[in-house]
Amino acid sequence: MVVILAVSIPVRAEWVGGARPMMGTEVSVRLWADDVARGEELVGQVFAEVERINLLMSTYIDDSRISEINRRAADEPVVAGAELFQLIRRSLDISVLTLGAFDITYDSVGQHYDFRNRERPDVETVAAERKLIDYRFVQLDQADGTISFARQGVRINLGGIAKGYVVERGVEILRMAGVEHAIVTAGGDSRLLGDRRGYPWMVGIRDPRNDGQVAISVPLEDEAISTSGDYERYFEEAGVRYHHIISPSTGLPAAGVHSATVFGPDAVITDALSTSVFVMGVDQGLRLIATLPDYESIVIDDKGRIYYSDGLQQPEAQSFDTSDNIDP
Repeated sequence: MVVILAVSIPVRAEWVGGARPMMGTEVSVRLWADDVARGEELVGQVFAEVERINLLMSTYIDDSRISEINRRAADEPVVAGAELFQLIRRSLDISVLTLGAFDITYDSVGQHYDFRNRERPDVETVAAERKLIDYRFVQLDQADGTISFARQGVRINLGGIAKGYVVERGVEILRMAGVEHAIVTAGGDSRLLGDRRGYPWMVGIRDPRNDGQVAISVPLEDEAISTSGDYERYFEEAGVRYHHIISPSTGLPAAGVHSATVFGPDAVITDALSTSVFVMGVDQGLRLIATLPDYESIVIDDKGRIYYSDGLQQPEAQSFDTSDNIDP
């Protein structure tokens, strides 16, 4: 008689993850999994959620809901769906908070930039389309869940907040599945879940004029971090850098700052605030952050000087050369 004994084999635990080109950037997921197969399944679920959100919110997809809004909302109210409606509503709230420094109608001008082909709008186009940048042109009907535009030609783009939403949603999926240690990143936005198994996550803020180099490393746990920089999408022409962060007040790329980083509990807010601080500049941006007790910021100006919000412990004075003879 043969007796077969069932022997339990410990499940191998380890870090699992992956990275994919999505949403015009790289999206990555890394998590600690007690069961590797289950961990890889969860990584796939996060990527599936990113793709779902992109299909809803990308202005580069003709049949996305936001593209439909841009086509029709100046003629009639358009049903946005609860998820998109709420994110647009949060965007408008942040516009009020930042006195218009954050404005999803920037795309009225932004649509005319093509960074891959080094194309930008001429002075006349900027002057004409700038008049369409005003978050107050976006009108919400809470009862019907519809979006309408007050003027023809208005366009919205959630590029300054959608990636923060994506990483926040990704971490929520992992949290609900019982994951305790993870990081989800989309371009300049990251959301951390817990710590790195007894150690803080060390998140690097890129040196904006030396590709691949880190200017500052910050230890973080269970927090969001977003960086907006003039090195993400840009081209240079006649010594001028044309980048994707448009100042609503001018319709031109914001000047005076190379990068703005914001930390806090919600990646949706850190994403929008990093754009806002970049546009507002060092003084106004850090004054805004000082009014928000759960959020902190580090700003690198166009001279390479580093500034810290009041709640951060500032190390000894730092700066690095970002003069014109340094290759971007």
